[in-house]
Amino acid sequence: MPALPRRRAAPAEIRPPRGGAKRVLLAAPRGYCAGVDRAVIAVERALELYGAPVYVRKQIVHNRHVVETLSERGAVFVDETAEVPAGGRVVFSAHGVAPAVHAEAAERELTTIDATCPLVTKVHREAVRFARDGYRILLVGHAGHEEVEGTMGEAPGAITLVQTPEEARAVEVPGEEPLVWISQTTLSVDETMATVEILRERFPQLSDPPSDDICYATQNRQVAIKKIAPGADLVLVVGSANSSNSVRLVEVALEQGTAAAYRVDFAREIDEAWFHGVATVGVSSGASVPEALVEEVLALLADYGYADVEEVRTAEEDLMFSLPRELREDLKARGQESSNKKGGADRAHELR
Repeated sequence: MPALPRRRAAPAEIRPPRGGAKRVLLAAPRGYCAGVDRAVIAVERALELYGAPVYVRKQIVHNRHVVETLSERGAVFVDETAEVPAGGRVVFSAHGVAPAVHAEAAERELTTIDATCPLVTKVHREAVRFARDGYRILLVGHAGHEEVEGTMGEAPGAITLVQTPEEARAVEVPGEEPLVWISQTTLSVDETMATVEILRERFPQLSDPPSDDICYATQNRQVAIKKIAPGADLVLVVGSANSSNSVRLVEVALEQGTAAAYRVDFAREIDEAWFHGVATVGVSSGASVPEALVEEVLALLADYGYADVEEVRTAEEDLMFSLPRELREDLKARGQESSNKKGGADRAHELR
């Protein structure tokens, strides 16, 4: 890889480039969140502790590079627990699973490691509690997403999925039930609240969850891209197509006025034709993206003449989650360190 471009912190207010000089506005926070960091480390530590193969239900996180790298180390990714040999070991992904999946794993005598993000687990618990208390739950989220499938599985008879503001205008619910909304953690904050406002207009009795369900990392990355997008002629978001939060970052950038925005998994997917007439490039990455992939994009941009990089930081992140309980117990039993010693930035940079 060529030498990385020099990087400096941006001033409080981003100034326009001088005389059409080429530059990069690098959003921060970006990349790995605490839940992704925890899930990836869980698979790595499981491979070190138990040896290959370690099975993983679905993609541990929604990133091609991470999945490919862990596969090379001995992780075996499957769509369903039925594909795991009876008595085998399986890791549940950061997106969470429905109770039926846990039950199937127990029936097949699988050893499980639950790497569900604690923020997703919080939403699951809300769903269970609201259903128990007699609420009809309106879940704002995307059909088919693993997180939504897991949440709906917690209270299948009580949850109605609402995907868009248009659906919010049409959804029907029984009039006699108390009503509450919850959400998928990786949505666009603005679109979610637009959907909720429509629901509030139609259903004045609608209650709010006790706290915001959209995760801190999703919100922070959206705030950061809102800061850089108005001053960028082009925005590049590093992230995979099935990463909801990465796709949302592209949408947010376009909503904030950048002329063009693209999502790429790798620097090699960038088209030089995108840069015609572009003075300022904005760069960010989704919450499941290793920092090494961003560095490769910055190196390519430096080759194109965009060597002046301003990092625009809108928040500090220092949250860390402990490893899954099952893994901690086995590590302790073997006298090994069970803590997540390194934060997401360090770990994300190492995973190559």
